[in-house]
Amino acid sequence: MLGQLSIALQNLGWDATDELKVDIGGVAATGTATHPDANPKWAKPFGTVTYQNDAFIVIKNLTRNPMVFSQPNPELKPHNSYQGENK
Repeated sequence: MLGQLSIALQNLGWDATDELKVDIGGVAATGTATHPDANPKWAKPFGTVTYQNDAFIVIKNLTRNPMVFSQPNPELKPHNSYQGENK
């Protein structure tokens, strides 16, 4: 598996100096508190994380992801001009 991952990263042009972040998707997390007497098979304790059968890994290259904020289009003219308060 590591060999296939290494080949994929090389194909993307990433190198060892890039800052990477690895996340796991396809998980279920219990976000609500359950009654203390609840059956743990059906009501897992608060904060429990379980990985689904189709879980996946997301690898983000933070070095090659510049933060570029959108800019308003100065040539975009609204159809109706806003006059302030509605009367």
